[in-house]
Amino acid sequence: MAKPPACRPEVLTTRPGSRGAVLDAMLTEAGCRVECLELMALEPLPATQAMRQAIIDADLFQGVVVISPQAASCLAEWLEDWWPQLPQGINFYAVGAATAEVLHARLGVRVRVPPRVTRGEHAEADAPVGTTSEALLSLPSLQHLEGQRWLLAAGEGGRPLLGDTLEARGAQLTRIELYRRLPLVLSPQQAGRLAAGAYDAMVVTSNELLETVLTSVTTRSLYQPLIVSSNRLATLAYAHGFERVTVAEDASPGALTQAVLRACTPAT
Repeated sequence: MAKPPACRPEVLTTRPGSRGAVLDAMLTEAGCRVECLELMALEPLPATQAMRQAIIDADLFQGVVVISPQAASCLAEWLEDWWPQLPQGINFYAVGAATAEVLHARLGVRVRVPPRVTRGEHAEADAPVGTTSEALLSLPSLQHLEGQRWLLAAGEGGRPLLGDTLEARGAQLTRIELYRRLPLVLSPQQAGRLAAGAYDAMVVTSNELLETVLTSVTTRSLYQPLIVSSNRLATLAYAHGFERVTVAEDASPGALTQAVLRACTPAT
């Protein structure tokens, strides 16, 4: 575990919603001065007939894959409304531990999560990469899905990898989009701080957030420490010119906090 830095580093965060609030609180408790850049808001999507039908047919699915904590929360709300007693025999899968925790807390179900995966070429030597879609797809129980009905609960847009791979393995897949990401405009003060590199570290946890950040960064920003939640995101950050990228063990607030402390602690 990384030790707290001698001074209080100034950290910019970008994660929206309740998970962002947890991260900000954890960083503050670890001794950081935190400012959240309001780049994105999460909004539940209105119900469609396809969404209602998928929930009504929940007992017909062999498995459900849930992309994010927000998708888990929306899905749990729908299932609670339509199924006072959850159907038996559904296998739940989540891309990360936080998503699994939401499903377990709300629905009381056992949830399978990805195994750890090894680092790629851009990860730091002491920073293994955590849970990813690719790691979830490596589970033995997801290799042969011929004739099985599966539900994929996600947000609007996003990577097609999970859905495409499940279908390629034989699954009859239904995808429902439960929420959308709304881009926000940075205040002049926050945009100026980001452009000036006036911070000690910045945390980015998705491609969409990184792309939004890129509209305000300068050369000075590119030399400030950037903490990301996956090796895939690190590769994208390097491609855009960031020089000091630290990959957290996974996307959890605890792992991101430890990565920030590592990045802000001078080597001895």
